[in-house]
Amino acid sequence: MNKRNLVILVILVSLVQLVSAQTAQTDSTKVQAPTGTVVDEVIWVVGDEAILKSDVEAMRIQGQQEGMRWSGDPDCSIPEQIAVQKLYLNQAIIDSIQVTDSEIAQGVEQYLENMVSMIGSREKLEEYHKKNISQIRADLRESYRERQMVQGMQQKLTKDIAVSPAEVRRYFKDMPQDSLPFVPTEVEVQIITQQPRIEQEEINRVKEELRDYTERINKGTSTFQTLARLYSEDPGTARRGGELDYTGRGMLDPAFANVAFGLTDPKRVSKIVESEFGFHIIQLIDKRGEKIKVRHILRKPVVSEDAINKALARLDSIRTDIVSEKFPFEAGASVISDDKDTRNNHGLMANITQEGRTSRFKMAELPSEVARAVDTLTVGQISKPFTMINERGKTICAIAKLKSRIEGHKATITEDFQVLKNLVLNKRRNQVLHDWVVKRIKSTYVRVNDRYRDCKYEYEGWVR
Repeated sequence: MNKRNLVILVILVSLVQLVSAQTAQTDSTKVQAPTGTVVDEVIWVVGDEAILKSDVEAMRIQGQQEGMRWSGDPDCSIPEQIAVQKLYLNQAIIDSIQVTDSEIAQGVEQYLENMVSMIGSREKLEEYHKKNISQIRADLRESYRERQMVQGMQQKLTKDIAVSPAEVRRYFKDMPQDSLPFVPTEVEVQIITQQPRIEQEEINRVKEELRDYTERINKGTSTFQTLARLYSEDPGTARRGGELDYTGRGMLDPAFANVAFGLTDPKRVSKIVESEFGFHIIQLIDKRGEKIKVRHILRKPVVSEDAINKALARLDSIRTDIVSEKFPFEAGASVISDDKDTRNNHGLMANITQEGRTSRFKMAELPSEVARAVDTLTVGQISKPFTMINERGKTICAIAKLKSRIEGHKATITEDFQVLKNLVLNKRRNQVLHDWVVKRIKSTYVRVNDRYRDCKYEYEGWVR
């Protein structure tokens, strides 16, 4: 999944918990301090869940800070959005929609990384939330879990929706030209990567650290969990003592899985294993059928500047040979590139979205380093060598070729059929979800504070 997409997974309704007060009793309209002073107010009740005025204010502030625009009056639309989320969440619990601890940990860490990148540093993020990073992470866990459950429920409700080509053509046949959607500029990019060589001395240093951890665990001077919290470079598991939730073999790096599934004694520490992410030691916690629960410590060798410069120099030489027509870019990508994800496709990058797999990217969907490299290229040109961090957290060097550029334009049925199909699909899905919400409102206890009764809501049935 694209990093930018991971930012929007935790929408504003999920962030309410960062700054709002605790939910009040549903049979009262005021939340009072021990002295009797009113500090909050229940403005809606949905089922047995209360929506507080502080929830709405928290979302309003967050929306202002992130440039969010509300449809209609925010005083009306914000509590309605919170109420809709509660309807989905309640049904997700009834339908046993599950989100694993590992999914939550990974999603929260990726979200935090994105936020740190956007705001500038962890210190600035802590100052912004007036909490340390551990507290922010703890607050986000439950809200992220709930958001994923809501998304899972929405996907379950819409999973069987499909549209035929004939339906797509009928939908847009009589649509006025000025009503057709605008398709942003899209590009196709090919890439050749070289992974800088890590010096043996650095590998030996990392392995020696892991051997020292193993010795300390075996002697009983430290626990695996403590060392994982202190030293593991896997942010998604380090704070949980290195623990990975029950996972099938296919979800793990093959080398990691081979060692992990071979463990039988929970008291023993595995040998050092090298994966695509770095070097690990592993400890068994439990096995259940075809799934395993382990903890691990990850250490990543550091790539030297000298190694990076050598990889960039080699790519510069490769680029010169391609420009001189000694061999085509496609051949170089198939034979020279270290990127296994694109090597077998002549270097062509793939964009995997909810709608499927495509080679077209909007500029914002590309990794930022690639987007900067190709932004000023003309079709067929090759970028100068650059460095980037891949999805496995490793520093790699690359050159990129702009294979095609389709400038932004009004959609046409011949050139943009998939875009138009997705629009029809989304319209159909949104209608199904809208109808579901209206139906659920009718069968759910709802109480709305009097001053919210005259609002214009997206969904009918709140006020009775």
